[in-house]
Amino acid sequence: MDQLKSLIREVSDFPKPGINFYDITTLLKDKGGFRQVIDSLHDHYRNTPVDVVLGIEARGFIIAPAVAYALHNGFIPVRKEKKLPAERERIEYALEYGTDVLEIHKDAIDPGQNVLIIDDVLATGGTAAAVTRLVEKLGGKVAGLGFIMELDFLHGREKLNGYDVFSMLHY
Repeated sequence: MDQLKSLIREVSDFPKPGINFYDITTLLKDKGGFRQVIDSLHDHYRNTPVDVVLGIEARGFIIAPAVAYALHNGFIPVRKEKKLPAERERIEYALEYGTDVLEIHKDAIDPGQNVLIIDDVLATGGTAAAVTRLVEKLGGKVAGLGFIMELDFLHGREKLNGYDVFSMLHY
């Protein structure tokens, strides 16, 4: 996994001073690194009952469809407010400064479906926890949450107690 960390670019003071941003675009452009990400997520969830894979906008849209393909499942997008065309379910959740909204099509998940949630990073856990609530509101069951990296010092995993949380890299 140290090889994967070496493929992630660290950008100081982005998006604001004092923040160290871990940019996965440099990992994704590396064919071996990208393959290792998808293979690791696939390997972790290959024996987990999964009916559909959900990706969180925006970088989850890159990873989740590839994981869905590897697991022989479909893909569901969760998007920012007013980006989906049909009837939507929405959730508002707290950010460090203010709130944000995520939406999913109301017919995206069938009751009882096992949903694997995929995103690039687990930070404070607010976004991931909001998406678990959306899945459950639509009658789905969260099969797990998979991430490329986790920022352990932000304790986001604590907001996901009771779920299978898998992070490939830890910072």
